[in-house]
Amino acid sequence: MTRSRIIGISFLAAISLALVPELLPTGPSASLDAAGLLDGGQLWVATGVVFLGGLLTSLTPCVYPLIPITVGVFGARQADSRGRAFLLTTAYVVGMGAVFAALGVAAAMSGKAFGSALGSSWVVLFLAGFLFILSLSMFGAYELAVPSGLAMKLNSVGGGGVIGAFLMGSVSGFLAAPCTGPVLSGVLAWVSRTQSPVLGAGLLFIYAMGIGVPFFLIGVFTVRLPRGGVWMDWVKSVFGVALVALAAGYLRDGFAPFREGVASAGAVLGRFGGIGLASGLAFAGVMLGALHLSFKAKGEWLPKGLGVTALVVAFLVRGAASGQLPIAPVDGQGTAPEFTWSLKYDPEKALPDGGLPGTVPFDSALAQAKAECRPVMIDFFADWCASCKELDQHTYVAREIIDESKRFVNVKVDGTGDNDALTSLYERYGIQGLPTVIFIDPMGKVLDSPRVTGFLPPEKFLAEMHKVSPLTACARTP
Repeated sequence: MTRSRIIGISFLAAISLALVPELLPTGPSASLDAAGLLDGGQLWVATGVVFLGGLLTSLTPCVYPLIPITVGVFGARQADSRGRAFLLTTAYVVGMGAVFAALGVAAAMSGKAFGSALGSSWVVLFLAGFLFILSLSMFGAYELAVPSGLAMKLNSVGGGGVIGAFLMGSVSGFLAAPCTGPVLSGVLAWVSRTQSPVLGAGLLFIYAMGIGVPFFLIGVFTVRLPRGGVWMDWVKSVFGVALVALAAGYLRDGFAPFREGVASAGAVLGRFGGIGLASGLAFAGVMLGALHLSFKAKGEWLPKGLGVTALVVAFLVRGAASGQLPIAPVDGQGTAPEFTWSLKYDPEKALPDGGLPGTVPFDSALAQAKAECRPVMIDFFADWCASCKELDQHTYVAREIIDESKRFVNVKVDGTGDNDALTSLYERYGIQGLPTVIFIDPMGKVLDSPRVTGFLPPEKFLAEMHKVSPLTACARTP
């Protein structure tokens, strides 16, 4: 590999990291209202919407980094025929569907938000470790396969490849959770009301089939991946870096100190400073050898390791930069309007005496709003929720949303963790997925409509806010 080509690819990596994240979706839109169709008796149409939601989810950062890797490891690489490729890919997608069906029904029956398992440190560690181990196979540390002795025993029940693909799909069900809220939250709420776990499991299985479409297309129609050539080692290194970066992202969202450190760095650097630093690190990482060097070659493991580390840090810095709100246009006084949250409520944040606040701050804010005859807007979010971040970055920064929000008492509830206070709020308001934005009228009544589940752009979100009528007279106690 010539030095000029390495420099060119380094520049390409830097530019891509700066521009591509701005163009990628984080999840399907909340306009995919399958629950409304189910309530209207349009089961087949709702099923199609759920399938479409799964397909859109497969194109988000929660899923698509795994597509070429998982197909390469469990699909095309082991397949000697199109039939075998179809069998392995089907096992993968069915494994994903089984987990979605089980977790989805459990979420609907328990009232907990789908994906809240990512609030558990143990789950996050497992997923991050799994991704890191898989990345090592992309870097050539080993060939990921079932041990030969175990494979022989498994041949009688479909073969080690089928079992491995099924287990891989099961884990991918968890990995897709951050991007599932907009479609599944309404479906899970509907399942909870109808008490039909069989139908709920079927709908969630269909959702997983939608996610599995790209896996089928690549795994079945590309019977065998090309093996030879230096370029293939580059491609595998790209996949390996993507997996390590994804693992680091899960650790960031799952552990408060790590998350706060990354967020603080993003706040210090700012949006454009973070993008600039991330691009510089990406350039340096490729130049050091993250892609073209090998861990197996003598004397190359250290520069390659440093290069991979630089690229992973670049991804984290770029994510922190994306979390910084864009600069809003200034008003006549030369100041930029900001969305004001009356209360940012974190049920896990300890009080000065070391105890937890329960729901006291939350209830006090609602009581104060009722006393002042003001409506309330409550945003349930989590750090692992992709569409929650989209609301913050695109909707709450719009001037028309900020202006309309001033008549509301605005409360933001952090659902990143999992505790009794949060569970009680989920049960009180029927929260089945994140993000969910609910509204309470000036009399203190929780409104069934409007209710937002998932991302909505400013103009559509504003229309929902307008549905909350300001009351000119409230029942007040003397």
